[in-house]
Amino acid sequence: MAEAAIMASDGLWQAIRDEAQRAADADPVFGKAVAGAILAHDGFAAALADLIGRRLGGSAVGQERFAAFSRDAFRSQPDLIEAAGSDLRSIGLRDPAITALLPPLLHYKGYVALQAWRVSNWLWHSDHRDAALLFQNESSNALQVSIHPAAHIGSSVYLDHATGIVIGANVVIGDEVTILQNVSIGRNGELPTRSPRIGRGVYIGAGATILGDITVSDFAKIGAGTVVTSDVPGGCTAVGNPARLTNCPEPASA
Repeated sequence: MAEAAIMASDGLWQAIRDEAQRAADADPVFGKAVAGAILAHDGFAAALADLIGRRLGGSAVGQERFAAFSRDAFRSQPDLIEAAGSDLRSIGLRDPAITALLPPLLHYKGYVALQAWRVSNWLWHSDHRDAALLFQNESSNALQVSIHPAAHIGSSVYLDHATGIVIGANVVIGDEVTILQNVSIGRNGELPTRSPRIGRGVYIGAGATILGDITVSDFAKIGAGTVVTSDVPGGCTAVGNPARLTNCPEPASA
């Protein structure tokens, strides 16, 4: 698994470097920034760790601190880099505004926030919980995305616009999920205090709130501003406050 992850990231890294070199050749001013962020590094993991440090760290000392934590995580768990590559590729598939890998890597704060969460999750499960919570706090401050280190998030996930997103402890989010801005997913304060479970391929519109011990099943859609406090079956669309279901797939005939 680790070897496959490294091979996949190598191919992705070469594509990113090629884009960066073309951008640097076309615009010498922008090229200086690209050289420091991409071309100065020898691999995707190193560039991503540096990017996380730059976005979360503030001072030079802080930047190196966050980058060092990230490098440790990527060395210890290469699957994190595989997931980061899947997340980056998924943006190209779902965002009609871009056709390349370099712009979302350098400029989409939702992408950086998600990778910072992946590092924090590794820290959390490695018993470095203070450091994990520091990552969450600084991501919230710098990027306006707060994801608890104890959440569970799959791959090919896209945080679109990524402002005001809050994901609580023990929330489960599957692969290929898209989450827009101002979304809150977490507990409802009642007993039992289990968190929502979001299935594969779910789309969550801007301003939606998903609370409690509920399941949003595969390929469901949550409309903008919807408040969801009960299960949403697979393929259905939930809209309104309180949520009501529409456009559900027809049941299979016997």
